[in-house]
Amino acid sequence: MSVGNNIRKYREMKKFSKEELALKARMGVHTLESYESNERTPELDTVLKISTVLDIPASELMEFHDEDESPFDEELTQLVQDIGVKSSKLILRKARDFSEQDVLRAMNLLYDLNQQKN
Repeated sequence: MSVGNNIRKYREMKKFSKEELALKARMGVHTLESYESNERTPELDTVLKISTVLDIPASELMEFHDEDESPFDEELTQLVQDIGVKSSKLILRKARDFSEQDVLRAMNLLYDLNQQKN
């Protein structure tokens, strides 16, 4: 999603009309419409104003998502390829049974064991 699509999405989620958001962000309705239709890209100070009015972090508006994007990032995909699907499934199945703190402790133990081996 583009910045304009994000602005529209969050405006609609907050149940603001275009007129309400434009008024509160101190801009013209036509300007807001040009952002939402991706005819123009807002400057950073404008993104900050809009995010303040919508009460969301500016980073949420500026986040770009490809509509066809896989839910997995490239690093995760590469890790699965590196260690294999079978090992990845085993690790992930076991990991969901533990808290994040437990997983970190286990990783530290594995790291220590690897250091002793080398």
